[in-house]
Amino acid sequence: MEDSISLKPRLLTRSFYYLWTTQTAANAADVLYIMALTVLVLDRTDSLVSAALMPLMRSSAQIVSGFIAPLLINRIKLPSLLLISQTGQFLLFVLLALYLQLNGAAASLLLVFALVFVMSFLDGWTVPARNALVPRLITQEEGLLKANGLISVSDQVVQFAGWGLSGLLVAFLGPSPALLLTAAIYGLAAAFTLGVREPAETSVHIQGQPAEPQPPAASKWKTLTEGWSLIWRMPRLRMLTFMDIIDMLGGSVWVGAFTLAFVQVALKQGEEWWGFINAAYFAGTVGGGLLVLSAVRLIGNRYLGAMLIGMAGYSLLTLMYALNTRPYVALILVLLTGPFTELSVINRRTLIQRSTSKQMLPKVLSAQASLLHLVFCISLLVMAGLAEQFGIVNLYLLAGVLTSLALVVGLLGRRAFRDEPESSDASLPSL
Repeated sequence: MEDSISLKPRLLTRSFYYLWTTQTAANAADVLYIMALTVLVLDRTDSLVSAALMPLMRSSAQIVSGFIAPLLINRIKLPSLLLISQTGQFLLFVLLALYLQLNGAAASLLLVFALVFVMSFLDGWTVPARNALVPRLITQEEGLLKANGLISVSDQVVQFAGWGLSGLLVAFLGPSPALLLTAAIYGLAAAFTLGVREPAETSVHIQGQPAEPQPPAASKWKTLTEGWSLIWRMPRLRMLTFMDIIDMLGGSVWVGAFTLAFVQVALKQGEEWWGFINAAYFAGTVGGGLLVLSAVRLIGNRYLGAMLIGMAGYSLLTLMYALNTRPYVALILVLLTGPFTELSVINRRTLIQRSTSKQMLPKVLSAQASLLHLVFCISLLVMAGLAEQFGIVNLYLLAGVLTSLALVVGLLGRRAFRDEPESSDASLPSL
């Protein structure tokens, strides 16, 4: 009997919990390996520029990976795609760890960066595939918000606890043994992926729409651009993607270098307060995710309203944070941004998942992932230049203004969320 069928159906299926577990393990492995490789590169080169190449290499690989993902999605089922990604990364981590263990200081950083690029390329499939699978692994509509909330909470917990624990593990074990541990965690992630099963019929659904026939074979170029084309054609998806871009631009101010500069310049505090601010930020997002989970029934299907409230709260608190000079007030403000951030992010993700068919959703999410990785790379460079030119306080003011702009766009474009979407899912109810 399918795990989604029972006398009293659960909102989330067993396959969803396998998916949740495998992605939590993979995220934990990511944090550990980034920490280990950063320490390794810094020890070998004593150059921050060399260390900065790694996140740039990861983002570049994920841009390329997201662009070609539709070709694979047309041929391979999403659980199998996840399994290929996790297994490939597991094998590459084993290879990397053994290479560093055997060669020590003689290891080529060029080869290390090449392996990082390939691993990041494989990793570029995981988040779009995961988010596209979520609507297929729930039994009732209200389960979608709950599922997204659980995933968001686990992502934030890994980020919150992972960096501190990873630092201790790398310091205690050393970079090479830490990479072996990373490989073992990825092996576990791949093993849990075996438990992810799509329902035999896509009629186990969110909103009552029947299963749709698969589209006929298309040219490679059309396959590659289908997701981009749908984002451009559908006002709802176009607007949600624009909001995601604005969030990425403004959200980049919470990257470590910017928060450290703000602590030193605006709050007149040392590095220990940098740690306090980071801890408060992640604690707030974890708490925010839990609040969204507890408010699933209260939110109901009012995803747009909840998202806009989250954006308004985040924008106001960011502006207050930028103008504040008291360290303890800054901690409270950062902590309070968490619930509003999660309210916005979780409901926006849910809206995107509900705005197109399950067959097209992986391609839409892949296109969005490529675009957002590109925006993130550009935003880091632009924001760094703006911080040097206008000061770190003005950078946080700009972040608050950007989110306010996205909020205004959302308010003005509410009609796009009431009208029927211009896709094959004409049966979707208004949001």
